[in-house]
Amino acid sequence: MNGSPEVDRVSASDEVTLATDCGPAPTNLGVALLFAAGVDLTYATVRSTLEGRLPRVRRLRQRLVRTPPGCGRPVWVDDAGFDLAHHLSEVSLPTPPARSPDAPGDGDRRLLEVVADLVTAPLPRHRPLWAARWVTGWAPDRAALVLVMHHALADGIGGLAVLAALSDGGADPEDKVFPKPPMARGSLARAAHRDRVTAWRRLPSRVRAGRQGLSELAGSRPPALAARTTLNRATGRRRRLTSVSVALAPLVDLAHRRHGTVNDIVPTAVSGAVGTVSRRRGEHLQELMVSVPISARRSASVGELGNQTGVVVLPVAMEPDRNARLDLISALSASRRGPHRGSSSMPMGLAFRALAALGVFRFFIDHQRLVHTFVTNVRGPTASMSFAGHDVVTVVPFAVTPGNVGVSFQVLSYAGQLVVTVVADPDVVGEQDLLTSRLQEELAYLVCRIVDPGASEPARRPLPAR
Repeated sequence: MNGSPEVDRVSASDEVTLATDCGPAPTNLGVALLFAAGVDLTYATVRSTLEGRLPRVRRLRQRLVRTPPGCGRPVWVDDAGFDLAHHLSEVSLPTPPARSPDAPGDGDRRLLEVVADLVTAPLPRHRPLWAARWVTGWAPDRAALVLVMHHALADGIGGLAVLAALSDGGADPEDKVFPKPPMARGSLARAAHRDRVTAWRRLPSRVRAGRQGLSELAGSRPPALAARTTLNRATGRRRRLTSVSVALAPLVDLAHRRHGTVNDIVPTAVSGAVGTVSRRRGEHLQELMVSVPISARRSASVGELGNQTGVVVLPVAMEPDRNARLDLISALSASRRGPHRGSSSMPMGLAFRALAALGVFRFFIDHQRLVHTFVTNVRGPTASMSFAGHDVVTVVPFAVTPGNVGVSFQVLSYAGQLVVTVVADPDVVGEQDLLTSRLQEELAYLVCRIVDPGASEPARRPLPAR
């Protein structure tokens, strides 16, 4: 709970997210909803539908307000001057000339360029922390609704709750009073005092949770620095997005056969793809340190957004044999699963908050040697969603990670498909197309050769000239 019941206060984790958003690229995340018959859905319909459904997610019409001294952490308050025009926009990309039609995948590239521009734009702190864009023209008969939120508004699980509420079939709220007046200073101070008393009473359990969090974060082996690599250099504001999509069922079948999870398969493929790029740079990593977020909850509602996420750092051995690599990752992941999921958020939050208070957090993340990359994996809806009567055929996830992590991977399952988005700083990772193609091949190999050992290996495309 974020403070006293009557106060809609940011959680400690959300406050850490706000305090550490200090790099050139904001800590935003979101999704792109792709529609097949997009030309039949007009911007006016999108706007009116979204406007009618915003009351389902109160947070989308609330802004963050810092409290006076002694009144606790910042609070969410209803934005009395809320205007959808400040958050929703449209862009129609020019149709390619008929004499040079889109190459396969070129439409997706054009869409993802728009997504990259939106997700790397800072969200004004004096308004609700989200933005949306209706994108047409990127491919024949296709359209997309891009939704971006600040990470303090929601994590991946909370973002899915927002999507469910905004889609067809979402429930209208019981409390329709808007806007509610902000709480008086005296009420905030009393609520903050009650929160502090409660925190002291819970101190023993928080200490135990902190120890559990350290175990989740690092496991049983002694801490070790990640090997140096040119893929880990201070990143700027720019990001480029590419994506791959594979059928989910074969991956689930593979995971069950190997007594693991889909969360084990994706790092296996990622390590193979990253290994290709690092070797091409003349670097030979023995281990790839992969940061994998672990949510403390299986699902969320629009009334409990924010962040409830810890981290597991997996040292993935760069074993050339994919079978052995998958077995090693599955065994490592199983050893790190415990009853207190997401408990690492506490010690990690304390450390990050201290670094931010000292003014050295950006220096730390620009020079950290704890992880090489991030791999997030969120289990999305098993059935297709619809918006304004139109089916969403694909959902593409994305997020911006700060610091010196040149490339990260966002994963989302949706309606029988697994989509992996590669998010990279093009000034750090110039081989993103190679990385993406290798990722696709690694996933195809795992499905074809491990599920069916007699299948032929997918053809490997030659390396492009550097």
